Amino acid sequence: MLKYTLKRGIIALLTIWIIITITFFLMHAIPGDPFTNEKKIQPQIMENMKKKYGLDKPLIVQYGKYLQNLLKGDLGDSMKYKNRSVNDMLKTSFPVSAKLGMAAVCIGAGLGITFGIIAALNRGKTFDYFVIFLAVIGVSVPNFVFAALFQYVFGAKLKWLPVARWGSFEHYILPVTALGFSMIAYIARMMRTSMLDVLSQDYIRTAKAKGLSRKDVTWRHTVRNAILPVVTIIGVMIAGVVVGSFVIESIYAVPGMGKYYVQSIQQNDYTLILGTTIFFAVILIVMMYLIDIVYGLIDPRIRLD
Repeated sequence: MLKYTLKRGIIALLTIWIIITITFFLMHAIPGDPFTNEKKIQPQIMENMKKKYGLDKPLIVQYGKYLQNLLKGDLGDSMKYKNRSVNDMLKTSFPVSAKLGMAAVCIGAGLGITFGIIAALNRGKTFDYFVIFLAVIGVSVPNFVFAALFQYVFGAKLKWLPVARWGSFEHYILPVTALGFSMIAYIARMMRTSMLDVLSQDYIRTAKAKGLSRKDVTWRHTVRNAILPVVTIIGVMIAGVVVGSFVIESIYAVPGMGKYYVQSIQQNDYTLILGTTIFFAVILIVMMYLIDIVYGLIDPRIRLD
């Protein structure tokens, strides 16, 4: 297990380094620089600004300097947000995105897995058709459509909930529901399909023939094996939503990381682009590592040797 952990750790660090390197050089390959769109800026001021951020040095020197600062935990200062470091921006925006994302994942995973299990155990019945319909709608329609619809109906028309902004519990409901609806549909469909596949296996029929109760067959043999593909999807979903859902955060004016992703690219904010990319990459890689560990806990046939 120790050997496996160290091997995975080395691979994870190598992957992060590759992502940093590719992002750094592709970022500088984009035409222009962070100060190209500045209006009426004098050449001397432009030169001083480039010198301040080290943009006057050769690209390989900039790359080496960035890696050196990164090892110290310094993601640099934003080139477009005055007097703000990338570390501080992530520190203030990530908790907001994480709260929104984790709430959506809890609802999406909880209801999705439950709906999928019930639908598979009642194949061909009313609830099964309801789950199939829900899955088709949830997967086919983008979540920003639901976001706008919920905002219009429950916010503007019925006035039950705030239309936008972030603060009290009421502000959570609409964005979490909009973000979690697609997760419910996707996970329910996958869980149902996986459950039906496992239910058709010979070892399930053997378990029933041995006289095991329906509860034991369902939870000990069916759900435990059927949930493995769903765990992979949930892990990736967690990594994606906890660092910000761009459109949902924009629609509901949530002060999370989503806006920084978009604005950093639009404004060629090199340090912010790298900072948000590295942050997301680390979370994604950590989640994939944890998924491998969870696999071994769920299915005893899997051994992390």
